[in-house]
Amino acid sequence: MESGSPRVIPDPMVRQAGMVKIVRAARRWIAIVTRGLVAALMLAALALTATASDHRTAERHQMVEMIERMRLSMEGGGGQTAFKPEVLAALRTVPRHEFVPRRLSSIAYTNQPLLIGLGQTISQPFIVALMTDLLKVRPGDRVLEIGTGSGYQAAILSLLVQEVYSIEIVPELGKTAAATLSRLGYSNVVTRIGDGYEGWEEHAPYDAIIVTAAPNHIPPALIAQLKRRGRLVIPVGELYQELVVVEKAADGTATTSRILPVRFVPLTGQGKTK
Repeated sequence: MESGSPRVIPDPMVRQAGMVKIVRAARRWIAIVTRGLVAALMLAALALTATASDHRTAERHQMVEMIERMRLSMEGGGGQTAFKPEVLAALRTVPRHEFVPRRLSSIAYTNQPLLIGLGQTISQPFIVALMTDLLKVRPGDRVLEIGTGSGYQAAILSLLVQEVYSIEIVPELGKTAAATLSRLGYSNVVTRIGDGYEGWEEHAPYDAIIVTAAPNHIPPALIAQLKRRGRLVIPVGELYQELVVVEKAADGTATTSRILPVRFVPLTGQGKTK
C-alpha cells in the first residue's frame, strides 16, 4: 500500500455491483471459449473486467503467480505439471476477500488457510487450485461439493461448470455462504444445510464430487452418486491424511490414486461416527 497519498474509498454498494459483474462476465467468457475461442482470449477478458471493477485484482494475480510457482516446483517442475488455464482464470476472478471474516480481509490473498469461525477454515488457495484441477471438470458438468464452508470453492467451480450443489453441516456457515454466493451473483450454485456423508441423491449422478473435510474412509454413497467416468477428489484420514482421487470407469468399477499428504478439518456427522 502506498503511503502519503490520498485514496478514494469505493462505495460498498458500487463495489458489490462490480463483483456481480465480474462473476457474470467470467461465466460468459468461459462459455465462449467452449464454443471455439482460445483460452488466451478468455484470460484477457477476465483480467480486463476485473481490473475495471475490483481494487484487489493485483493481489489475486500475485496469489495465482505464487500458486503457479508452487505447482511447477513439484515433481521436479516442467510444463506438464501446470494447472489448467481456466482454473487459474477462476482464481484470478473470484474475490477471496469476500469469503473471509472482515478482520482477515487484509491477508485474504496469502497462500494459506484462514479461520472462518466455528472451528472451520477456508482452504489454502494452492489446495483449492489443485483439487479443482484434479476434478477435470467441463462447462456442462454437474458437481457436488461436500462442505460449503465459506462458499469460496463453490464460487470457483461455478465459473467452470453448469451446476454446483453444495452441502454444509454447520447451519451458521451454510447460511452465511449462501448469502455471500447470492450477493455476488453465483446463481448456478445451490446450497443446503445437512450431513454430506450420504451425498445429495436428489440431483445425482454427478460428473464430479469434491469433499472439503476429511473422513476416515471414502463414503460409499459418494461413489454410488458419481457418474461413470466421473471423478471424486477427497482428503482421507485422521492424524495422517492424504488427498485421494477416485475415478469411476465405464463399467462402474472405481480406482483410487493418492496425490499428496494434506491437512483438513475432519468430516463431522455420519462421516465421524462410521
